[in-house]
Amino acid sequence: MKDLKLRTKEFAVDCWKFCHKIPNSREYNAYVNQLIRSSSSVGANYRAAQRAKSTADFINKLKIVEEEADESMYFLELFLEILDHDLEEVKTLHSEANEILSIVVASINTARRNQK
Repeated sequence: MKDLKLRTKEFAVDCWKFCHKIPNSREYNAYVNQLIRSSSSVGANYRAAQRAKSTADFINKLKIVEEEADESMYFLELFLEILDHDLEEVKTLHSEANEILSIVVASINTARRNQK
């Protein structure tokens, strides 16, 4: 399994690449911008969590990563509903977001157990 830091960065880059393929129309702009924002935040906030000074800080920063990954999944689900092309690409991104989310949740639970 790839290092999570690398995976979060790749996820953000892949979301950017996907969004550049979507036609630039008013209908999609809000969704595209939100997906770009949340997927970029996944990687940035995970890197911030790696620099946490305490377990509590690490957990708090990972919770932000969890929220952003969850938001990315939400917007990818919207794209699955409204797009009639690139469905496999969206499914792949959704699967990656789900895997990242699972690892982050497991990391939060492990950090909480170790904190006690």
